Amino acid sequence: CQLHKGTSYSINVTFASKIESQGSKARVYGEMLHVDIPFPIPEPDGCKSGIQCPIQKGHSYSYLNKLPVKSEYPSIKLIVKWELVDDQDQMLFCWKIPVQITS
Repeated sequence: CQLHKGTSYSINVTFASKIESQGSKARVYGEMLHVDIPFPIPEPDGCKSGIQCPIQKGHSYSYLNKLPVKSEYPSIKLIVKWELVDDQDQMLFCWKIPVQITS
């Protein structure tokens, strides 16, 4: 995938929870040379991103967020890693996608 600087991309993930939780938070990283570099997102709180909390085991949820690609980011290839964890740091979902940041 090509991500263009100065653009914000919509993220929509549908998942079925395997756990119960009062809350959730997103952690996003740019993975380069097997090192995870934290990547700030506008709203890390999953309960403010389309998920109705508390999260119930066996229920399906649609998580919505934005991935802003700032103009000052370098033009590089990397892997975007997106995790959503519960309030006990247990994984709700995780995905990785290779991207190239371009002008």
